[in-house]
Amino acid sequence: MTDKLDKVPGPADTPPAGSVPPEMIRAIPVRHWGRWVSGVIAVILLAVLAYAFSQGNVRWATVPEKLFDGTILSGMWNTIKISVASMALGLVLGVVFAVMRLSKNPVTSSIAWLYIWLFRGTPVYVQLLIWFNLALIFPILNIGFYKDEMTDVMTPFLAALLGLGLNEGAYMAEIVRAGIQSVDEGQTEASHALGMSQTKTMRRVVLPQAMRVIVPPTGNEFINMLKTSSLVVAVQYADLLRAAQDIASTSFAVMEMFFVASIWYLILTTVFSIGQYYLERYYARGALRSLPPTPWQKIKANLSSFSNRKAVAK
Repeated sequence: MTDKLDKVPGPADTPPAGSVPPEMIRAIPVRHWGRWVSGVIAVILLAVLAYAFSQGNVRWATVPEKLFDGTILSGMWNTIKISVASMALGLVLGVVFAVMRLSKNPVTSSIAWLYIWLFRGTPVYVQLLIWFNLALIFPILNIGFYKDEMTDVMTPFLAALLGLGLNEGAYMAEIVRAGIQSVDEGQTEASHALGMSQTKTMRRVVLPQAMRVIVPPTGNEFINMLKTSSLVVAVQYADLLRAAQDIASTSFAVMEMFFVASIWYLILTTVFSIGQYYLERYYARGALRSLPPTPWQKIKANLSSFSNRKAVAK
């Protein structure tokens, strides 16, 4: 008697080449009911919120009417100017004080630490008020080669620039310091072995590699700067919020003008967020095996995935 367990499949047991292949397995995706329930709840809450605002005493026709008002557009341009200028000042100061903080000289490192401690430890609103009211303790600005009244020197733009820029410089110093320390020390040692000076090593070797770490938080800081710039109303700078308040004081459309300012802040942050994404993607080259997809590539991938799911469902 032959035992069935001793039978080993051989070439005769394999189906011939011309035979019909087995039917493909029809995979049915798992139903995630929790996602659908949470999505429905979120939509209901948004609908309730929209209904509540629609029932409020808001003149909604005023919002699109004032959205492109000349005063609003001028305030928006001033917001962009003060944000870019303050961020540029903060970035320069950040690089300088980050290098000073990492210096082996105890004097320069202590000065950098004191600057970061002082401007990070006090609110930016208070700093703006101090710069704007500096004439109370220094009525005359006298630095030897230049002498003038402080009220003429400390304009609203300069007060806003110093208040925002010096405060941002303290945060950027820590961001740049973290980026520099993320670069392997062997890079610096190899540069010095090739005869490169400390300054040239920092400029040509360390900082370019540190940009991959510096850029993402720097972009976030600039987005935050766009919103923090609304505090410059304290120094009478004619930014977007100040323009909206001026129109609201004459038209009595207070909430409507706040909505207009919010819409423009959302537009500005969205535009600069897209620019930040492409900048991060640029500096990610060489560090990632494949670059993250662009927004358009994400849309195409989602559309193709949706069409594939519909085809499988059929």
